[in-house]
Amino acid sequence: MPRSSDTLWDIALAEISKKNENKENEDDLEARERSVFFVGNKSGGKTTITLRFLDRDEVSKPTLALEYTFGRRARGHNTPKDIAHFWELGGGTSLSDLAQIPITVNNIRSLSVVLVLDLSKPNELWSCMEKLLSVTKNHINKTINELAKKDSIKVNEIKQRTWKMLQKDHPDWELVDPFPLPLVIMGSKYDIFQNFESEKRKVICKTLRFVAHYYGASLLFFSNKSESTISKMRTILNNLAFGTDRSKTISVEYNKPLFVPAGMDSLSQIGSPPVAEVELSKISARNPIDLWKKVYERLFPCESTREFKEILDPAKDPQYAEPEVDAMRTQKDQELEHYRRNASKLWKEMELDVRGK
Repeated sequence: MPRSSDTLWDIALAEISKKNENKENEDDLEARERSVFFVGNKSGGKTTITLRFLDRDEVSKPTLALEYTFGRRARGHNTPKDIAHFWELGGGTSLSDLAQIPITVNNIRSLSVVLVLDLSKPNELWSCMEKLLSVTKNHINKTINELAKKDSIKVNEIKQRTWKMLQKDHPDWELVDPFPLPLVIMGSKYDIFQNFESEKRKVICKTLRFVAHYYGASLLFFSNKSESTISKMRTILNNLAFGTDRSKTISVEYNKPLFVPAGMDSLSQIGSPPVAEVELSKISARNPIDLWKKVYERLFPCESTREFKEILDPAKDPQYAEPEVDAMRTQKDQELEHYRRNASKLWKEMELDVRGK
């Protein structure tokens, strides 16, 4: 209740403060929703990571195309549970166009991206990372542009959140190009990677540190057999999915699993690309990321583009087996093949008749 000594200005300030307090209380009573989109190598461990995070005792199965699940977390006693939506893109890079489905105008402000890279396959690492980040970024930018037509203020909020990871006094402020949404790069199968030769591990660690820092992303290595990496994975995903506090610890020793929260690394600590200075001066590159790519692919050349072309046939996937349906499908396939042979024979006979005339 206003006092007699209060001015009109004092009363107005008190009313505004009260309204803001009421709004905050209302927000606390409403469930918050966030979305996390997983992309990465085929059979790279995305499903395993999601199930481990959600504490689900299930055997992970290959993701056919695009799969969805969710998790809940209570903020406190007698409060609604926050909801996290998890989307997982299967097939590696072969089905990357499906990335447009989880990226919408409705969830773009609460969406994060997790790129899972299989550390046991260093020769596929860069091409997979480049393809998936490019496709995902294009879909994100299209969605942001669509949102800008309706609400430019919300778009500014997205941009501010992106740059918030890097403080303005950071020495690399003008040298990086942050991803448009919060990004985590997770190197999986660390238990295999740790047995690589020392120099190979050093090059891969250094390269991924640069890529993560350049895109304003968090970086961590994960193994389902290592409790310490599982704990750090939970910390990172809890922050993305439920808005818990970010970790401030950092580990950049290449003989240990990397853990580098966004904005906590620097180009001076990462150093130059792992190649002799004489050779480095001979490499022609358009930008820093292109330079690191050319150096990395000299050491780990891309062996095959098979993953880009491979598209799975659900009818041949054993996890979707249906005896009656499969038997009918086999019968129809045989009928189709019989028809093709007869049609081919008929056309050849007609062609001979025409030539004979």
